[in-house]
Amino acid sequence: MRASTRREFIAGPVGRIECAVDDPEGPAKGVALIAHPHPLYGGTLDNKVVQTLARAFVELGYEAWRANFRGVGATEGTHDEGRGELEDLAAIVAHLKPEHLALAGFSFGAGVQVLLAQRVKAEKLVLIGVAVTRFELPPVAPGTLVIHGEHDETVPLAAVLDWARPQDLPVVLVPGADHFFHRKLHILRGLVRAHCA
Repeated sequence: MRASTRREFIAGPVGRIECAVDDPEGPAKGVALIAHPHPLYGGTLDNKVVQTLARAFVELGYEAWRANFRGVGATEGTHDEGRGELEDLAAIVAHLKPEHLALAGFSFGAGVQVLLAQRVKAEKLVLIGVAVTRFELPPVAPGTLVIHGEHDETVPLAAVLDWARPQDLPVVLVPGADHFFHRKLHILRGLVRAHCA
């Protein structure tokens, strides 16, 4: 967490949603909404991959919003298998009304962002270790960035390829990376920056 990170609370369908917000230097070119991994397995807005995504988008000139899902941190409500979490992210977008929106997520959060992208207009979609085994995920827009670790032990690469193949959707493979991209976060950051620049 950077010293300049501020906490914001947004009214959601079942209570307040806790967000961490990082501002770029100068006027923001848009909002990047970033979703964290599974809350029942320790996922929070402070997750290292989520923070790396926020940092990359701030460097690209976006105002980065990281939200805690229901029951995590100071966010009210209880875990809802992705349904309520989707409603909460949609409530944040409705509150912010960004002219330019980027959606990014890691693992469970990436799955929820795929569903949100069906409902809101996002110019960029970045999916890290997307939880294709946990959700029935629809196809995504061409140009979506999908990054996966070669040695992901949580979401099998084969399952991600099975989801991506019918869409002709490229998957960027990070050699040697596990699900949490230990010692590979700098690569992740570079890929996101290059893709979204």
